[in-house]
Amino acid sequence: MEMLFDGSLFILILALALWVVAVRDTFSAVIGYAIYGLLLSLVWVRLHAIDAALTEAAIGGGLSGILLISAAVRLRPTEAAAQARYPRLSIRIGAALLCATLTAALVAVILSLPETPNSLAPQVLEQMPSTGLGNPVTAVLLAFRSADTLLEAIVLMLALIAVWSLTPNHLWGNRPGQQTKSDPNGILTYLARLLPPIGIVIAVYILWVGADLPGGKFQAGTLLAAMALLLLMAGLIKLPPTSQRWLRLALLTGTAVFLIIGFAGIPLTGAFLAYPEGFAKPLIIIIEFASMVSIAVTLALLVAGIAEQEEQT
Repeated sequence: MEMLFDGSLFILILALALWVVAVRDTFSAVIGYAIYGLLLSLVWVRLHAIDAALTEAAIGGGLSGILLISAAVRLRPTEAAAQARYPRLSIRIGAALLCATLTAALVAVILSLPETPNSLAPQVLEQMPSTGLGNPVTAVLLAFRSADTLLEAIVLMLALIAVWSLTPNHLWGNRPGQQTKSDPNGILTYLARLLPPIGIVIAVYILWVGADLPGGKFQAGTLLAAMALLLLMAGLIKLPPTSQRWLRLALLTGTAVFLIIGFAGIPLTGAFLAYPEGFAKPLIIIIEFASMVSIAVTLALLVAGIAEQEEQT
């Protein structure tokens, strides 16, 4: 039964990927891509990588889908003209050859892997008691390679700065995203009133158990961002102007707390991002909570996009 399930999942994912590439309708391609991300999360579950599955479901099937749907709506007026044009045969053949070459290279790499892979898992498990954590993924991300995790948070911030840099000068400081109006009795409004309280509770739970079980700041922050965007699409809230000081402080909170705790390790332990003995777990939880807030705000603003001209009421 396991082989039948895995084989069926493989065929379904491959067929869906081909369909997303081949379909001409943008909205249909976006929906297929979101479903593709959800199916990939099942693949990670089958590989026993629950943390990766949660992230894939939240990003690949959630926020990326919302972002692409928004782009598809914006491109709708130009879609008919785009569908009327086909790339030249030479371009299509070149793209197909490039994809085939990349696929063959990936297959060759996978087949050349040793039967007994090199792994640092034994060393991680050996050192985990010193952190007080039960989740090896959290231990790796925030104890053994915390510098990489810090840089990833900074990259996320730089991505938002890059998006904001596209804002026209006369709109700088306005509210990001398009203003939306929905039927107050419609299904979207109903879901926007029903789901956010549940989503907030689940996000807090995912953050809290992330120290010992699959979960953590990124999955929790992504869920909070999705709840905020649901309220935004239903027209129940407006995102604050980008000029608000508290908004910018929320964006910086995660990185600032990470750096403060990291630099505090120099006089206390003699190393940057090293935790005093017996205090690793509470300090990591503090970093996780602050980072969850910043990740939620950053992702919501990234999907919302640049500041828009506000409608006069």
